[in-house]
Parts: sequence; C-alpha cells; structure tokens
Amino acid sequence: MEPVYTAEATATGARTGEVASSDGRLELALSRPAEMGGDGGPGTNPEQLFAAGYSACFHSAMRFALKPLGLSPAALEGSSVTAQVHFLRGEAGDFGLAVDLTGHLPGLDEEQARALMERTHTICPYSRATTGNVEVGLHVAPGT
Repeated sequence: MEPVYTAEATATGARTGEVASSDGRLELALSRPAEMGGDGGPGTNPEQLFAAGYSACFHSAMRFALKPLGLSPAALEGSSVTAQVHFLRGEAGDFGLAVDLTGHLPGLDEEQARALMERTHTICPYSRATTGNVEVGLHVAPGT
C-alpha cells in the first residue's frame, strides 16, 4: 500500500499538557480523568481522541462493506457508530486498551446490522491496526 495522507500531531506535557496537529487544525488541552487519579479538568484525553477517530473511521468504512452484503447506501441513512475506549490497568506499569463499537443502524434489521458490523471490522483501518492487540467488541444498538 502507498501512503495517501499523513496526519501529524505533537503532544507536550503528557496527559496534562496539550496536543496539536502540524497543520494547526487541532489544538487541544489535555486533562487526566479523575478515575485515573487526575483532577478531571476540562481538557480531553488520549482515550477520547482514540474513540473519536475509531468511531469516525469505522462509520466511514461501513460504506465499503455494504455492497458485498447486498445492501444499498440508503441503509446507512440516520446511522452512527459509538466507540467506547476502556483504559485497562494491570500490575504496576501494565496498561492496555479495550474497545466496544456500537452500530446505531435504524435502516437495517438486527441480522443485517450484525453482518455489516462484522464485515466493516475487516475493512476499517483502525480495526485492522488493533487486531491481535486490542480486544474489540462489536455491538448493535437495541431497536436497530
């Protein structure tokens, strides 16, 4: 594969500093959540940023999973994907992540929605990057 686009961001001050993209489009303060021993300040955190990126990428990748399943683009009308990124802590210095992705797919029945989530998981670059490294749960929102 050939690179098509490269995003670049720099963090300073670790979890209580700032992060900014090289093109200036993203400039955010970082805060450590209270659940992680921080002050719960107003800034975002790496897990929120990862959840935002993963949910957007996964939702976008769904359009490439439709055709092999015999579904039309109209099936994605009113849809969304929610990503929950869980920060895991084991013994001292042992950290990890787990992710739950939930598809809100009102244009599909539950069987179609599950098939779409599973097929998309094989296409999405975030899913492919995390395979074998991060446990990812795929879910369909009730009422889909």
